[in-house]
Amino acid sequence: MKKVKILVLALALFAMNVSAATLAPVKPNAQLRADIVELIGPNCPYESDKVSCSAEVIFTINSEGEIVIISVNSENQDAEGFLKSKLNYKKVNFKPDHAGELFLLPLKMVKNS
Repeated sequence: MKKVKILVLALALFAMNVSAATLAPVKPNAQLRADIVELIGPNCPYESDKVSCSAEVIFTINSEGEIVIISVNSENQDAEGFLKSKLNYKKVNFKPDHAGELFLLPLKMVKNS
C-alpha cells in the first residue's frame, strides 16, 4: 500500500511539472516582425483566384540568433514550404528573453496588382 501512495504522489508531481512546462507563444516585437517581413520579401505563393493569403507561423530563435520554424498554419498549401525556405535558420538581430521562447506571427500576404 505504501508503494502505491508513493507512485500516486510521483505521478501527481510529474503531471504538475508537465502542465507548468507548457508555453504559450507570444507575439514578436515590432523590430523582429519588420526583420521577418524583410526576409520574406515581396514574392508570395498565392492561389490564382485569391488576392491574399494568410498564415500563422510559430517559431523560436536559437542561441545563434537564427529563426527556427516550428509550424505554419495556412489554407494555402504552398505557404508552408515557401515560409520555411525564406525564414528557417536565417539570422536576426534579436535576443529572446528566455531560451526556447515561442513566438506566434500572424501574416497576411497581399498580391500586388
